[in-house]
Amino acid sequence: MPVSLMEPVWEQFAALLPDHPAVDPTHPLGCHRRRIPDRVVFTHIVDALVHGSGYERIASSGCSDRTIRRRVHAWAEAGLMQQLHALVLQQYDRLIGLELADVAVDGCITKAPCGGEVAGRKTHTPIAEQILGNFRIDIQHN
Repeated sequence: MPVSLMEPVWEQFAALLPDHPAVDPTHPLGCHRRRIPDRVVFTHIVDALVHGSGYERIASSGCSDRTIRRRVHAWAEAGLMQQLHALVLQQYDRLIGLELADVAVDGCITKAPCGGEVAGRKTHTPIAEQILGNFRIDIQHN
């Protein structure tokens, strides 16, 4: 992902995030591992969306797939994912141009929806579902 696209979106999104201490002050021993910075988690989430990979493949030694999932759920519960979606669309439109009238979308299911012996693990990314939800564009043809 080019820095020219990523950095402005991160700066705007970071302004929406609540402040968190580096360590949890309620921990019974008074210490705990440091919180993974939001910027690191944000970068992993963007990588998962861009590459279409699951969190397990995007995770690194500095940010586990569980950390990514927990942060995505926390941000989604706070309503930040819809705001992030709007920021990304605005930034893309500003830099590249977004003509929704020229977008064609189609889809199909290639896996057995009821499972089966060879259905395997789900390969979708929960973050995409949380960000996009039931996002649908209806284009009226003249």
